[in-house]
Amino acid sequence: MTTTIPAVVTASGARLRAEAIATRYGERTISSELSVSIPDEGFTVIVGPNACGKSTLLRALSRVQSPAEGRVVIDGQDIASLPSKEVARRLGLLPQTSLAPDGITVADLVARGRFPHQRMMRRWSLADERAVADALDAAHVTELSGRLVDELSGGQRQRVWVAMVLAQQTPLLLLDEPTTFLDIAHQIELLNLFARLNRSGQTIVAVLHDLNHACRYATNLVVMKDGEIRAEGPPGDIMSPELVEEVFGLPCLLLDDPVTHTPLVIPR
Repeated sequence: MTTTIPAVVTASGARLRAEAIATRYGERTISSELSVSIPDEGFTVIVGPNACGKSTLLRALSRVQSPAEGRVVIDGQDIASLPSKEVARRLGLLPQTSLAPDGITVADLVARGRFPHQRMMRRWSLADERAVADALDAAHVTELSGRLVDELSGGQRQRVWVAMVLAQQTPLLLLDEPTTFLDIAHQIELLNLFARLNRSGQTIVAVLHDLNHACRYATNLVVMKDGEIRAEGPPGDIMSPELVEEVFGLPCLLLDDPVTHTPLVIPR
């Protein structure tokens, strides 16, 4: 997957960052004075207990939700100042839940990922065709391309939405619980895909619930509780039984994963 959006060197050294943001739902404050920089070309995973602000942070980073205070910066610019199509050429977002139009086929839905690259005088091209075909293949849904999306299982639909986001070919990819509805084999398959994209230079940010998946795949782990970041860094540097018990209330042992040599959380 390639992109034509150049990286911009900023003082923080990160293309995407949140600067002292506050997020709210009505009168309820989720986070305040929250700052985070997403390492370029890293695989950042955000973890934490339910309702701690993980998905809210991801929505703020993607401009789906505007912070009440502070700002989100992408390539040195306030993300709120950019046109929607420009943002969509720089980052792709897979939300927790997505609704497809009635009667749309898998191929047509994935093709909508090319919309940010369309302009008034630019017609559908061979490059668009290749991007869609590559995305269908990467998500292992090519054989479903002619089927209606509303006829698919939850796991199949999830992989189709992943394909649509991949078709955008953005340098930044934000994923909110991307393994939802998937069985264990497809979870690993999808996480391996994201890891390959990351190794090819794409910056990945994902919200995950499984701590062991997070530790295995993340190059940078962001641990949240009560709207705050409690720890951040490589999993091997920051994970500890004390941190897991403080954040999740789970007494555990921390072992070395015999396959990846990453932290392996074993509940007591």
